[in-house]
Amino acid sequence: MVEHAPSAAGAASATAVPEVPAAPDGPADAARPRRSAATRAAILAAARDRFAADGYERATIRAIARDADIDPSMVMRYYGNKAGLFAAASEIEVHAPDLSHVPRDEAGARLVRHFLERWECDETLTGMMRVGVTNEAGAQRMRGVFAEQIKPVLAAVCPVPDEAPTRAALIASQILGMALCRYVLHIPPAVNLSHDELVAWLAPTVQRYLTAERP
Repeated sequence: MVEHAPSAAGAASATAVPEVPAAPDGPADAARPRRSAATRAAILAAARDRFAADGYERATIRAIARDADIDPSMVMRYYGNKAGLFAAASEIEVHAPDLSHVPRDEAGARLVRHFLERWECDETLTGMMRVGVTNEAGAQRMRGVFAEQIKPVLAAVCPVPDEAPTRAALIASQILGMALCRYVLHIPPAVNLSHDELVAWLAPTVQRYLTAERP
């Protein structure tokens, strides 16, 4: 009896491994963006602390990665280099209020209260304050934030729009000064004051910088 070799189709059917359908997008895929966001947040938090402690020049990607408990390659993957990381870590949006719709004599109080609320809900501001008092790169970034985001707000309410840069600097001396004492240096009286008390103390001075005639 002559045995015939199985046909190609038969061999294929005999040896084929059933295909396992690809798993649909599920929790694992949904988790990736969350893990990415958590990794970025950890890197930025570590970067702000390291830049504040060591300054821009001495801070290293390796040290920041170690603080964030990740591989240095991940920092490079997300931010490219130290300059890119610093730019991301120092990105600040103060969401300055539109004072053009606020009664003129309430503008100072509105601005002070806004910044108190922003500082206490966004750790980026405190982190960059620490960086700003320890190295020039951070200080330059803080100056830029106030120049870019505060000056347009003042231009709408100050009596002489051309004086907006000077008035912005004077207002920054009050807002940033209190933030430094309250959130970075933790000077007890500054920490213990309530929002209403801080507004009552600071608002008249800020109001003068906003709307008073030039002395």
